[in-house]
Amino acid sequence: MSGDNKNLIVTILAIIGAVVVAGWVLKITFNLLGPLLLIGVAVLIYLMFFKKGPR
Repeated sequence: MSGDNKNLIVTILAIIGAVVVAGWVLKITFNLLGPLLLIGVAVLIYLMFFKKGPR
């Protein structure tokens, strides 16, 4: 194998690995999206109703 073939194989494996990791990240993100939105809405409601700012 020449150096060019090794570089090509490493590049292809790196791209495949990046796609796999991106898939895992997206899967975790969408699984956590619902609870994170609920927490965000709860914090927003708390700040609106229970934290009286300077008026």
